[in-house]
Amino acid sequence: MALFKKKTAAAVQEPMDLDSVMKKFDRESNTRVWEGVPKIVVTCILAAFSIFCIYVTLWATWLDELRLTTFMAFIMFIGYLVFPAKKGKQKVNYMPWYDVVLMVLGTSSFLYFAINASAIVARYKITTIEVFIGIIGVACLAELCRRSVGLPILCVAGALLIYALIWGSTNPDFFARITENVRVMFYSKEGILSTPVNVCSKYIVMFIIFGAFLERTGIADFFINIANALVGRFSGGPAKVAVVASALEGMVSGSSVANTVGSGAVTIPLMKKTGYKPEFAAAAEASASTGGQIMPPIMGAAAFLMAETVGVPYSNIVVRAILPALLYFAGVFITVHLEAKKEGLRGLTKEELPRLKPLLKQTYLLLPLILLIYLVGTSTRSIAYAAAIAIVVAIVVSLFNKENRITPKRILEALAAGGQGMITVAVACGVAGIIAGIISVTGLAYMLFNGIVAIAGNNLIIALFLTMLCCIVLGMGVPTTANYCIMAATCAPILVQMGVPMIAAHFFVFYFGIVADLTPPVALAAYAGAAIAQANPMKTAFTSTKLAIGAFIVPYVFALSPAMLFIPSTGETNLGILESISKIGVPDIILIIITSFVGIFAVSAALEGFFLHKMPWYQRLFSVTGGLLLIYPGIVTDAIGLGLVAITVALQFFTRKKTKLTA
Repeated sequence: MALFKKKTAAAVQEPMDLDSVMKKFDRESNTRVWEGVPKIVVTCILAAFSIFCIYVTLWATWLDELRLTTFMAFIMFIGYLVFPAKKGKQKVNYMPWYDVVLMVLGTSSFLYFAINASAIVARYKITTIEVFIGIIGVACLAELCRRSVGLPILCVAGALLIYALIWGSTNPDFFARITENVRVMFYSKEGILSTPVNVCSKYIVMFIIFGAFLERTGIADFFINIANALVGRFSGGPAKVAVVASALEGMVSGSSVANTVGSGAVTIPLMKKTGYKPEFAAAAEASASTGGQIMPPIMGAAAFLMAETVGVPYSNIVVRAILPALLYFAGVFITVHLEAKKEGLRGLTKEELPRLKPLLKQTYLLLPLILLIYLVGTSTRSIAYAAAIAIVVAIVVSLFNKENRITPKRILEALAAGGQGMITVAVACGVAGIIAGIISVTGLAYMLFNGIVAIAGNNLIIALFLTMLCCIVLGMGVPTTANYCIMAATCAPILVQMGVPMIAAHFFVFYFGIVADLTPPVALAAYAGAAIAQANPMKTAFTSTKLAIGAFIVPYVFALSPAMLFIPSTGETNLGILESISKIGVPDIILIIITSFVGIFAVSAALEGFFLHKMPWYQRLFSVTGGLLLIYPGIVTDAIGLGLVAITVALQFFTRKKTKLTA
């Protein structure tokens, strides 16, 4: 193991400082620099926030308005402590006066609501002073969002706010419009304190803290090493390592960019060393890392939000997500394999690989994750309780690893990292709540639905395509959790009204919101990978899009034929998984799985233009058409698709044989 790490370190000479890459493409990394005593104080405050969240989540029985406003007051306080007004190099232990003012105003606004929660809820109406307090609270939240999340989500919220104030009400009194909007956004459970923040404070915070503890057990290194041991020796091994490691790491990661930089620091230089072009190496890592956000069981924390929004058990969402996620990674894996074959690339040598036997002894590191999944699926206690138990197990597991033992000091660091990790998610959820509230109150959702229906008519394919475009645009530069919040509020209801089952609609918009991290022009994960590989950013983004083809195809399939999500033809989404499978039929499920994987292979081969050897245009056409027909469930489509793929394979085989004979 030590030998592998030493050789890996020698092979991985970062072309640029990874911290700089993170700061450039990931706003969560642009934080103030605290040293000495101020750093200890800030660390203790962040850790105290995590402890507060654990206590409130597991034991407190507070009024929702009190619990959520206290949570957001804490977020305002620590948010301005952590995030500066501008990017770039920060002065050590420096916080300008205006940041102190914003921190006090934002915190005080939410604390005022917390202290007077019962009275405000009881009287429904708000006073003039409370209007101004609400405006200050929303403004401070918006500024913190600009710093920690970015402008895209803020632009959406700002445009909707202008719409609500000017066209969203027939009341001629402008101040009355402002009052009503402030009441909805700040003082009701339809705005900032709506489902996203509620789920964030109840469930997501526990998983962020769990992730911070899990990271300190050394599981990320374990994922990369086990991936190297399993697939590193095969043709183009480092790229396959990137796919496997990113799928594993992405299960618990909530950021495509962080995942890309974290594992890409090792995999991208190794891919280049093996012979992959820089753009392809960066694209392989970026597409795999982005796919980690759709990988069960965590799905970038969106799984919990989706379960709450759709109204089904969390385990229900996780099981339905498995097949589409595996198809996505199969597509990426197959493409990097065919690229390696086409270019004649080798795998890693035996000396470059870690030994599998010592790694198998470290599989105990997976125990917290396995236990978490088990408790979530079987326990009658809450999801937060399962996460709390998993945190304790992660600490116990670390005691068996001398290098990554979680000491009291590291417990404090993990709690602080968890507290800091909550800021971006909570702020994004708060702004997403504003978006959802405005859309709901103004009736804009109905107008959006009418607009898409007017363009698409009764053609669901066109409606899906238009919704896809909306999701990609709205998802640009937005973190995973906030991304889903926006899509669930704006786009999913449109598809539901078009007849798409609710779970399928939410999966559809979630997938296309996520691929915005790969799709030009704002392909943050692809650009981060390109920076590490010293590759052309735009070429990398387009290559990433090609590699992630599964994410562009599969959502259409389960929207048109939800059997891929184990949803019966009746469209019932409130059934248990076993009941759903029983209604569809086990043979049909097996057929769907087999034909889907054969189909994704055929599509990947067509896009790569290579199977046994280079494919002429007509073979690529046969392959992509047959693959798409196989992915779409149905006896007729499967038969035609299988025929086309069989013809392609036969042509490849015979032309290859003929080439060998003539040679």
